[in-house]
Amino acid sequence: MALLSALLRTARMARHTSRLAAGLPADEEVLLDAPDHRLGPVLVAAARGEYVPAAELLAATRKSAEWEDRDRYAVRLAAFARSRDEWLRQWQAADPHDPDVLLVRAELAVRRGWESPARVELLREVGPLIMSAAEGDPHDPVPWRIALDHARGTNTGHTEFERLWAQAVRRSPHHYGCHVAALQYLSAAWYGSHRECFDFAEPAAQDALPGSLVQALPVRAAFAYLTEGGGPEVPRERLDAAADLAISVSAAYAAADPWPAEVRNLLVYVLVRLERWQDALEQLRLIGPYVTS
Repeated sequence: MALLSALLRTARMARHTSRLAAGLPADEEVLLDAPDHRLGPVLVAAARGEYVPAAELLAATRKSAEWEDRDRYAVRLAAFARSRDEWLRQWQAADPHDPDVLLVRAELAVRRGWESPARVELLREVGPLIMSAAEGDPHDPVPWRIALDHARGTNTGHTEFERLWAQAVRRSPHHYGCHVAALQYLSAAWYGSHRECFDFAEPAAQDALPGSLVQALPVRAAFAYLTEGGGPEVPRERLDAAADLAISVSAAYAAADPWPAEVRNLLVYVLVRLERWQDALEQLRLIGPYVTS
């Protein structure tokens, strides 16, 4: 909380100092986890209890193999359904075997399980639903990303996790969500260490396709290191290299582009912790109004 307060004070100071405030949005312009132009109308329809726009959107991503968009949309739709699920229940009743409704239901069930004190037991009950979503479209990597998150929550051992990882990358070798799920499993907070995180993230970034957010995976390892207590395990040079790489990835996208917003927000945190103030300010300008949780 102390760091969050410092970040907020710094941002407000920047907005009220004429030279620093250039290019920064006003407070009332900042949007938290804003949906993109495709998802926004779907969420509005879901708020009215209508499921067809959500079904059409996810079906389009599946048929066009837009796996990154599909993953993000499934996550956001499941998050919406946590508080407003009438539309999802109607969708399930209308077409219970639709691979898209199965995907959202699997994501929702895993997220609800994570919130419970009986997490492990509840998550184990979700396994068959995840496999049903995976069987709905054998080419879809997103159910396997959900399976990787599920494995982390059920204390799954390394051998089984590696089997799930192989299934995921067989379908999409550079899928960002699956790489993030693997990185979280390898983190010091779960079943690995800070060094293992970096050892996984750096080669993955080198092998990533041009323009892929997987190129910024090391900055997620740096973020985990800085938010999980740090320690002598990772030298400063490795943290700076992760930040530099993420800066180059950010530079490939337009300012105020919602697609790289999450990476840019994580990068700002890392840069502030590294006291690279000018770099952090530049990323704030590139983020524009798109703040992410």
